[in-house]
Amino acid sequence: MQVTVKLFADLREGRFEIENTKIADQSRVTDVVQSLNIPPDQVKICLVNGRNAGTDYVVQNGDTVSLFPPVGGG
Repeated sequence: MQVTVKLFADLREGRFEIENTKIADQSRVTDVVQSLNIPPDQVKICLVNGRNAGTDYVVQNGDTVSLFPPVGGG
């Protein structure tokens, strides 16, 4: 199946901003993160189709997965 992956802030470094990619059926958000070689602790917020989703969410064909790193400030 095909999904759109959007990466934000530091997660884009050496990767991409938006990419359409093929993944296996029944893949979870965590599988998408792993396929991009992103350490799980670098992903703080996961959205699927603009809604908060946990890393165990099963992604559906045509979904948009947005991944955000921890946000710091001071």
